[in-house]
Order: sequence, then C-alpha cells, then structure tokens
Amino acid sequence: MKPIGLSIVVKLGISAALALLSCAAVSAPCTTPTDECSEFVIVSGGPSRSFVYRSLPLNVSNEGVRRALITVHGLGRDADVYFRSALAATFLAGALEDTVVVVPRFSSNTGTGCVDVLATNELNWQCQSTAEGWQAGAPALNDAKLTSFDVMDEVLRRLARKEVYPNLGQIVVAGHSSGGRFVSRYAMVNQVHDQLRVPVSYVVANPSAYAYLDSLRPTLSALPPRVAAAAPGYLAPTPAIPPEAFVQFADARNCTTFDRWPYGLQERTGASARLPEEQLRRQSAGRPTTYLLGELDILPLYGFDSSCAAMAQGPTRLARGLAFAKHINDRHGGQHKVIVVPACGHSARCMFGADVSLPVLFPKQ
Repeated sequence: MKPIGLSIVVKLGISAALALLSCAAVSAPCTTPTDECSEFVIVSGGPSRSFVYRSLPLNVSNEGVRRALITVHGLGRDADVYFRSALAATFLAGALEDTVVVVPRFSSNTGTGCVDVLATNELNWQCQSTAEGWQAGAPALNDAKLTSFDVMDEVLRRLARKEVYPNLGQIVVAGHSSGGRFVSRYAMVNQVHDQLRVPVSYVVANPSAYAYLDSLRPTLSALPPRVAAAAPGYLAPTPAIPPEAFVQFADARNCTTFDRWPYGLQERTGASARLPEEQLRRQSAGRPTTYLLGELDILPLYGFDSSCAAMAQGPTRLARGLAFAKHINDRHGGQHKVIVVPACGHSARCMFGADVSLPVLFPKQ
C-alpha cells in the first residue's frame, strides 16, 4: 500500500485520513511475536481468558482472509517460537496476505518447574503430558469449569464469525510434539466441528503418544514394509510368521495404564469425559486428519514419552504415528492421511516448512 500523502490528507480531512491510516495498519499481517501481534481470548463469557499470538486481529473485519492456520506449541509452551515457525511456513506457501495465523499459549505456573508469568485472569494449566495436562483437555488449575479444549473451541468460533472474516473458507488446526497430542485428542473430543460455517481439518505432527480407540496395540506388522521406524540399534528381528497388525497388549498386567486416558479411552477425565466412547470413536475416525511424521524422528529425544503406556504404541514417534493411522483407518473406518516428511526429525520448523507439508497446512480453496 502506498504512503498517504499530504494531498490526500487535505482532500479527505484529518479524521478520514487517520481512519485510512488505521485501516492500512490492520491490513498488514504481523510477522513478529510482540505485544502488538497478540491478544487475549475471553472464554465462556469471562473473566477467564487465554493468550494468543495472531497475524491479524480477531475482531477487525478483513475480507481478504481466505484461510486460518492455528498452530499449537509443544511441551515448552514456546508460543513465540511456534508463531515464527508458522509465519515462516505461511511465507513459503505464499499465503501471508490471505491467511490469519493464530498460536495459542497454554500457560503454566505451578510454582515449581513451570513458572510462566500469568496476566490477570489468564488461565493456568498443568504442564506435564498427563491426563491432568493441557495436552489432554484437562480443566484449568484456576477455573475448573474450563478445559484447554474449551479455549480452542472459542478460537474456532471467533475465526468463523462472518462479520469478521466473511470469506474464510478453511480452518486448519495443527500441532507439533505435545501440540500434536493436543490436536489428535481435540479432533476426537470437540463438538464445535460440525457447528461452524467453515470446514475444519486437523494436522498432527510428531506426537509421542495417541489415544487408542480400543485395547489392541500394534506389532511390527502394523508398519509399512521397508520403513526404518525403529531407533538405531533397536531393530527387532522379523519373525518367521508375522503377527497380526494389532493384538492384545502382552504386558497389560504390569502396565496397567496402557489403555487409560490419555493413552486410551478408559478412565477419561476433563473434556473427554463428557462424551460416550462410541461418539469419541466416531468423531475421531470421521474428522479429516493428516499425520505429518518426521522421517528422522526415531530417537528418544526432546521430551520423548518412554512410559510403558507410550512404548506399547511403538518404539519411536515415527513408528507410533504410522501404526496409529493404520489403527484408525483399518479398525475404525477412518480415511486419515499420512505424510512422512523427508529429512526431518523432531523439529516443528522443518516439519511445517517442508514442501510436502505446505499443501496440507494451506489447502487451496
């Protein structure tokens, strides 16, 4: 947009020129994680609220926005880093001008370990990857009636408002690592998916574990042939008679948590407890989901979940993602897609910026 010159100020008058300047300021997307590129989202009427970075204001009408990308951070709650990575991917896709990018922050201050600085009325979450954590749709520590999934519901509702983004045609909810855990479970649990005027799809990247829909767990037969999904040095010998792809978990007696939420559907808590099992299975299988799995995400690093419940799902993040997608599709009638991202390990920037990922994150209208 060209600068507003003195002649235009004279013709329009000071008030009109200032209004034009204001319009110009909000039309340019934010590209840095600063206060000017953030706001608080009021949840369920308030006063509780949650912090988000966004490339465009969520309350200013913009007819140029065609799609929305919501990206959920990992265990470190580094929403500023994820905002940069999401913007980098948006730039690579040539979509900065017609995409609103939103990155929520699920803040945590438990007094020990996680000590984020909280604003007044800002929702506070347990930071660990457990049933009590934000990744599993758990209630807030300072407002038990609200779960982390309620925050995402509110973000989706705001984006879908026709008076703000009248030409919005697609919302993509993506998460990496612990954010991938969140998105996988949110796709299963949320009830706003079919209520919005805008279609929503989900992108699950490199989580350490999934919520299985039944008590069976994968064997090596669940993995595609010629895929090196095991960690180096941990290649298991191929048995003479390959087992079924999914079998009863052999160590269930010793690993009593293997089918407990958030690794399975038993003993559910938080948002997942609001719905019956069959509805969760139907929603999980029926919602458009793509798994982005790093070809090199085969090492137990960066918050890798080595609990017995997670190890029951496979030896590496790559193996677990491949097996879970097969579980959803073969056993529960899903049509979920899998993309193995070449040369990427456990890196959100590599995963989201890869050529094969961009069409999924920024679908054509």
